[in-house]
Amino acid sequence: MTNWAIWGTLVNAAAVAVGALVGMLIKKLGGLQKTAGQNENALDDTRTVRQKRISDTVMVGLGLCVLLIGTSGALKMQNVLVGIVSMALGGLMGEALDLDRLLNRFGVWVEKRVGGHGEGSIAQGFVTATLLFCVGAMTVTGAIESSVHHTHSTYYAKAMIDMVAAVIFGSAYGLGVVLSAGAVFVTQGALTLLASLLAGAIPMAIINEMIAVGSLLLVAIGLNQMGVTRIRVMNLLPAMFLPILLVPLFGLLPA
Repeated sequence: MTNWAIWGTLVNAAAVAVGALVGMLIKKLGGLQKTAGQNENALDDTRTVRQKRISDTVMVGLGLCVLLIGTSGALKMQNVLVGIVSMALGGLMGEALDLDRLLNRFGVWVEKRVGGHGEGSIAQGFVTATLLFCVGAMTVTGAIESSVHHTHSTYYAKAMIDMVAAVIFGSAYGLGVVLSAGAVFVTQGALTLLASLLAGAIPMAIINEMIAVGSLLLVAIGLNQMGVTRIRVMNLLPAMFLPILLVPLFGLLPA
């Protein structure tokens, strides 16, 4: 079974769903405790503040881990010019299409379909979790590893990180994070199948630059997660695929 190309993707998606459900359960139990102890307002307020501090600290810690993964991948970039042009052109393309707005609108639509009021809680959770779980070097690297080598260590590691994050996000945003497990399965599964079809057709030089640019996006996600910035990462996503064109183009230029 582990020889399946999409096995790593299945494990990762399941980890996200389980983590989100655990987070929702924790929130529900906390709500029951609050109802049972309504006369203990001071103690309840202290517990709420402490839970928020713990949640914030864990999220910052995970943000630092995301920054570490993104930075280590970005430092492996072989051609800085490819990275610069990819980010510039990718940002222009993303802003022209306004991918961030489209994804948010899709999240609001999903929220209404599942019985929400379109106010953004489920949508925000879906968008935030989808970006965190689907954009980055580990997504692409894991797809290549699973499809070409039939090993899944990258997706196993990613599953552990994603599950911890899903617990936090699930307690904050609820159902939207559970739905993001579907986005993980579709995105990583599609990339894995595509990598299987194109195995050997795309030079490693291009793949390495794609991973490096994706790592830069992961750095942006880490900064957002820590509350340092509010980068519209989705509008930079096209940059990740531009090395397919730019690496051969720059290879034609004189040294």
